[in-house]
Amino acid sequence: MTIDKSPARQLRLGLFVQALGHHVGGWRAEGAQGSPTDVDWFTWIAKKGEEGRFDMFFVGDALATSVHRLPSTMSRLEPLTLLSALAVQTRHIGLAATASTTFDEPFHLARALSSVDHISRGRGAWNVVTSFSTDAARNFSRTDLPSHAERYDIAREFLDVTFKLWNGWEEGAIVREKASGRYSDEAKIHAANHKGKYFQVQGPLNIARSPQGRPVIIEAGSSPAGQKLAAETAEVVFTAAASLEEGQAFYRSQKQFVREAGRHPDHLLILPGVMPIVGRTREEAQETWNQLNELVDIDNGIEQLSARFGVDMTAYPLDGPVPEIGGTEGGQSRVKLLTELAARENLTLRQLAAVAAGSRGHRVIVGTASDIADDFQQWLEQEGADGFNIMPAVLPNQLELFVELVVPELQRRGLFRTEYQFNTLRENLGLPSPEENFAAVPALATEKE
Repeated sequence: MTIDKSPARQLRLGLFVQALGHHVGGWRAEGAQGSPTDVDWFTWIAKKGEEGRFDMFFVGDALATSVHRLPSTMSRLEPLTLLSALAVQTRHIGLAATASTTFDEPFHLARALSSVDHISRGRGAWNVVTSFSTDAARNFSRTDLPSHAERYDIAREFLDVTFKLWNGWEEGAIVREKASGRYSDEAKIHAANHKGKYFQVQGPLNIARSPQGRPVIIEAGSSPAGQKLAAETAEVVFTAAASLEEGQAFYRSQKQFVREAGRHPDHLLILPGVMPIVGRTREEAQETWNQLNELVDIDNGIEQLSARFGVDMTAYPLDGPVPEIGGTEGGQSRVKLLTELAARENLTLRQLAAVAAGSRGHRVIVGTASDIADDFQQWLEQEGADGFNIMPAVLPNQLELFVELVVPELQRRGLFRTEYQFNTLRENLGLPSPEENFAAVPALATEKE
């Protein structure tokens, strides 16, 4: 497919980082490198992303582990600690990390994230998640999790508190008047005085306003509750879509939620996850994909499906149909995507396990730089996405090929920047200040009546 139309807007690209590559068998591939606890390795990845002019480096997190799970999730650096290290090794790329509203406290997390934004001089971002792992609950002195609905209620109030804490420091609150001995303007520093259902926080925050005012807020829930929360509180949404039609449906839905919240739809960016398998020829790309799929451990795939669906999938025949599972309290949007994929392509449980394990439930594009650029341009122009969260299958090879081949093709078409224009992540994403972005959004209804 050849597309010559000059795009009216440019793609936003996140670099979704797994230290050993995103494909479940990627760490076993020839030439694969990396260690999930080596800061020099993550520094190389971040600098390579900066060379490719990516908007942001994004690292996920999990609060529980098992020796039977993926190697890259068994041992990992704490994300905010990692971002602080990367902040002094990079100059332009945004730095985003996952942190859970289910197992943290607003004051602690607001302070930590503001610190990252200060250290990076305005490049910090927070991927807000509501944890669904019962193993994680047991690591935080809990025997069970709140329901899906209550987890979102907690997240809503958690965000309300963090916003109050960040907004508690006005611009210019630090005056440093040596002659008078006045260091700060106390009239510009405000306590949160929050008393809600789940949190009681006095404040003010004990760190001054950060360069972006507050870090960029990212969310990933695709359920109606997640979409509504994102419309009121987020600036970037990560999602998964198996086809352009699915992407367009989600895009329309999420943008409508944003309008209903009183915001401009362009002020929330939608970035579906994509695993590009890049080759210099289509044959080379397909051979890479075939070799990776030969490395998939089906037992691992079944375990991943069990965790996603919240049931033991080993109880079902591998070569039988995917069972119909309803009412899970886990990651509802990803369960829906996998179920619909299995039905649409008539997959057996074994086949779905291989796909889910290999791509982590995201879309895979196998082809040349031109093939991938065609796909990205189509999604951008036909309103399936504002950009993509790129998931390199194997490191370093697939990231190197993306930066060497795909990025120049996107730049040639005018789809992607050739240089960073601004100092902060929010500016490079084309987003306004928090005050402007959320001016029309009513205060979150979390106070006790």
